[in-house]
Amino acid sequence: MTEASVTADLVLIAETEEGPSVLLVWRAADSDAYPGAPALPGGYLNAGETFRQAAIRECAEETGVRVPGSALVFVGIYDAPERDPRGRVVSGAFAAVLDEPAVATAADDADATGWVPVRDVPFDELAFDHDTILRDALIALKIDRSVC
Repeated sequence: MTEASVTADLVLIAETEEGPSVLLVWRAADSDAYPGAPALPGGYLNAGETFRQAAIRECAEETGVRVPGSALVFVGIYDAPERDPRGRVVSGAFAAVLDEPAVATAADDADATGWVPVRDVPFDELAFDHDTILRDALIALKIDRSVC
């Protein structure tokens, strides 16, 4: 039996002059998976944490953006066996819409962070299966997918 690690991912959307924008991080250059690639904020659950708590904590650690748990919408569980090159990883994903883009500052294991208009997101370059998570989040948040 293969043991799985457990992570949480968070999609944050805010309206900008360029239309709906998503908060992305660029993974640290020394990361053991997808170094330098754009990704959604997220990471491993700590002992005693729920997916929701981990998503909130990881986003704050990587970007400085704090989101209330009540704002989060559950997007789904992502468990494709090959979704992470480091091994078996199952992720719970959440999403939220903010009234405006919050100031984000890269920290923890992110080299950079920023709000990217959804229409400009390099979906085929996103780390892991974050392209799927982002598309599913747009559906869950009822955001017009024609922008991407």
